[in-house]
Amino acid sequence: MADTAPQDPGLQGSGLSGKLRSVPVEVRVTVGRARPSICELLALGQEDVLPLDRRIEDPVELFIGDRLVACGELVEAEDGGLGVRITELVDGGNG
Repeated sequence: MADTAPQDPGLQGSGLSGKLRSVPVEVRVTVGRARPSICELLALGQEDVLPLDRRIEDPVELFIGDRLVACGELVEAEDGGLGVRITELVDGGNG
């Protein structure tokens, strides 16, 4: 028996693809981690440094949600802000 249900034109071909391309996605960049005790956290004050588990030249990780999608290096963006140069795309085949 043939399916005679009406098709939503927004779900066909490039229509859905075009709509999805305009959806904003939050990308989180991780530069390192720290595991201080609560006592150490409470002792932190202005100008103190919380050491991370990475060196400044180590790659940063880019996440979308909880999924690692790329690695890169911190750079100065054209507008003078901070940016990330993508150096490696991570294979998404794990889920």
